[in-house]
Amino acid sequence: MFVAIVQIPMSKRPREAAVEAARKSALTYTALGAKGLLRKYYLNGEAGGGGVYLWESEAAARSWYTPEWETRMEKAFGAKPTVTYYDNHVVVDNETSQVRVDG
Repeated sequence: MFVAIVQIPMSKRPREAAVEAARKSALTYTALGAKGLLRKYYLNGEAGGGGVYLWESEAAARSWYTPEWETRMEKAFGAKPTVTYYDNHVVVDNETSQVRVDG
């Protein structure tokens, strides 16, 4: 698994506004399941907005975060996003009571 964390410097939104914005964009990320996106967590906090994305592979993640994507995000939010990439080798999943290595 591969993790990408997107951070966008912006003001924290009220909960209702954050949920509404997430619902509007959710179809985009649902469709990315066919391109390797496993899960997205929307972020909304004092440090800004963004998301935590779990991808099947580094290649899948990097194919999404293109210069064109960056331009779209900057236009939509009025701020340039940053993307930080991480390999993920071990997951503690308390919902299933599992510790998974490499998957």
